[in-house]
Amino acid sequence: MPHKEGNFQGAKGLSIYFQCWEPESAPRALVLLVHGAGEHSARYAGLADYLTGHGYVIATLDHPGHGRSEGTPGFVEQFEDYLDTLRIFHRRVCEEYPGLPQILLGHSMGGLISCVYLLQHQQEFAGCALSGPAIMTDMEPGILQQWLLRFLSLVAPRSGALQLDANGVSRDAEVVAQYCSDPLVHHGKMSARKVTELFRNMRLVQAEAAQITLPLLVLHGGEDSMASPKGAQFLYDNAASSDKTLKIYPGLYHEIFNEPEREMVFSDLLDWCEQRIAAPSGAGGREPPPG
Repeated sequence: MPHKEGNFQGAKGLSIYFQCWEPESAPRALVLLVHGAGEHSARYAGLADYLTGHGYVIATLDHPGHGRSEGTPGFVEQFEDYLDTLRIFHRRVCEEYPGLPQILLGHSMGGLISCVYLLQHQQEFAGCALSGPAIMTDMEPGILQQWLLRFLSLVAPRSGALQLDANGVSRDAEVVAQYCSDPLVHHGKMSARKVTELFRNMRLVQAEAAQITLPLLVLHGGEDSMASPKGAQFLYDNAASSDKTLKIYPGLYHEIFNEPEREMVFSDLLDWCEQRIAAPSGAGGREPPPG
């Protein structure tokens, strides 16, 4: 599959890495892929290979502080840095691939970023698919700990606050081993500022979920220990979309695209996308308006 990569200037002037996988023939639609916390876009090459084989372009970036992009691993000054960078990239993608119906696809923290992004830009997509979105988490601290986190976020924003357990990524031991040895994955703690920003935006999405109206697919592993399936159920129950689908996969861990049952998950995603690009709602890939 043809592959493009490069860098662009993201929020606050950071150099941001991006890549696009293209089908061999003329593309039929575009997937704007938003990856999760601590990881990077290259970890989706398997999904990209599958989707490009069905005529989709996959356009993705490494968030600030992730993968090959500039920034401090585990830290973000404000969540809006992710949103602003995604917006800049999205505009570039629309110029590069004009007229294609677009699907926004977010995993984990990328699912949270996607949901917040939809609150302003959902009219530009034919639909949104989310994998293990970080809308709720069983790791959320209590009230006293949250106060301490907010305090640390102000006085020591870069201090380590939350460590993810790599064993929760997948039931596939090889996937976990590759994750643990990947030098582009951040294996340290997320900072107090980043954790505080994540929880702030989880609360935002929970409060504003009814503003989401476009076709919505929510996929989640039933044994996900990183992002709670309760968040997927909450989003499904509260989004105002008339066209919405929830699939909870019993027994699967956080990265459903990297589980032994990945081919089934790929197929479910593709089937849903095929139906939405056949009759896209919203702008579906037109160049976004200025602003």
